[in-house]
Amino acid sequence: MKFIKQASIFSLLLLTLNSCGEASYRFKLNVPNKTTLGQTVNVKFEQLNGNKIDSVHVFAGTKRLALENNSATINTTELGVGKHPVTALAFMPGKVKRVNNSVEVFSNKEYDNYTYKIVNTFPHDPKAFTQGLEYYNGFLYETTGRNGQSWLRKVEIETGKVLQQYDLSDKYFGEGMTIVDNQIFWLTWKAGKGFIFDLDTFTIVKEFKYQKSIEGWGLTHSDTQLIKSDGTNKIWFLNPKTQKEERSIQVYTPKVTLEKLNELEYINGKIYANYWQQPFIAIINPENGVVDGVVVLKDLVKEIKKTQKINDGDDVLNGIAFDKENNRLFVTGKNWGKLFEIEIIKQ
Repeated sequence: MKFIKQASIFSLLLLTLNSCGEASYRFKLNVPNKTTLGQTVNVKFEQLNGNKIDSVHVFAGTKRLALENNSATINTTELGVGKHPVTALAFMPGKVKRVNNSVEVFSNKEYDNYTYKIVNTFPHDPKAFTQGLEYYNGFLYETTGRNGQSWLRKVEIETGKVLQQYDLSDKYFGEGMTIVDNQIFWLTWKAGKGFIFDLDTFTIVKEFKYQKSIEGWGLTHSDTQLIKSDGTNKIWFLNPKTQKEERSIQVYTPKVTLEKLNELEYINGKIYANYWQQPFIAIINPENGVVDGVVVLKDLVKEIKKTQKINDGDDVLNGIAFDKENNRLFVTGKNWGKLFEIEIIKQ
């Protein structure tokens, strides 16, 4: 019993000595909190306490910076907009201490404002909680959400008639979709996976798991990649053959970041994104996340309210589809009884 007590005291003393030794080293990593794209940011590592360390490595994101007198510069053009980690690793005899900081890079350009005019109006199922919308070979393809109400549909635009339908299992909450190489990619919300369907038969041919993006919200595609939103300010780019995330961008204006990015459409080299529960569409540069334009559609919400009662929290603007051959842009909302063909007009 006495031995155990002495051993406990020794362990406590050793822990105290180690803690004091660790605490004797103090460092500071000086980085500006905010800047704008294109600016050069200065980074300085300082040792405030302790014996001389062996060396220090400083990183912006995953890129190691070249140090001179414990100082470095960051070219924000290489980082892109967004909040980026800046990290120092201080190497001491037998241990390494990590010092964390970050820099937030905002857009350096004002976005263009757009209004719209209604070109055509088509019927839309008022019970369709729209999550994904896409025009393909003359038809509208749509996915809906909510457990027990998640459907994949092929729809005749002029009449709103459902030509083909697949009902997803009640345990899944369906989200956005897109069509690549005669396959339909359909996301789920919180299940951590998506499904790939045969375009003609609406049968599942494969499942795929998410990686860092965790949740599924909106989905579209460019000529080379799937483009996915996850409800944050991030947009992810996936390999369509492996469904692996290859890169991501963060979406920023000169003043704020745009979170809750939802349904997506890729139009003429730009990403068009619904903002959940807000009546506008952001036009985003896919290379750096800069918001190039905003389409304000609050009057479209007023238009739908003329013919039906909607829940402002749930029945929100969501759904963008583009007919590239005929240059037609379609938008709708969750549980809206109309699909609108609109023309956007730069102000």
